Amino acid sequence: MNPMNNLNLVLWSVQVFLALFFLAAGAPKLIGRGLERWTGFSELPRALVVFIGVTEVLGAAGLVLPMATGIVPWLTPLAAVGLGIIVLMATGFHLRADERVNALETGLWASIAAVIAIGRWDLVPTHTHAPAGALVLALALLVPAVIINLVVLFRRPVNSG
Repeated sequence: MNPMNNLNLVLWSVQVFLALFFLAAGAPKLIGRGLERWTGFSELPRALVVFIGVTEVLGAAGLVLPMATGIVPWLTPLAAVGLGIIVLMATGFHLRADERVNALETGLWASIAAVIAIGRWDLVPTHTHAPAGALVLALALLVPAVIINLVVLFRRPVNSG
């Protein structure tokens, strides 16, 4: 097997895994069950929770369907960037609740999404209508956000009470 086939196999595996994760995360927000166990959702308006759930479910579909069908495959890396941004925004909920491990976890999910975006961007045909600058801009926002979140995460004092 050549290295390109290995990369493709790894990327597909990670895409499916991340899509299943976001499908499992988005479905309860749409259904409305079990949200009391999740940080911050009891404080949000129901419409916003549903919106977050819809974006996660659509993002999960966007990780797999465009590349699998060959229809607008450039949506796959954009879906990965969008999901990365969503989970970085979720980091704020965890930092506010002083849940450092959960905040770190969301940064790792964003990193996985960024790897998919970077890995899939080169495999997309070059005649697409999505400019490469869109990915560069999204990653330029994503990387500093991870760094800022990690700095805040480790500089905040631990809540002992």
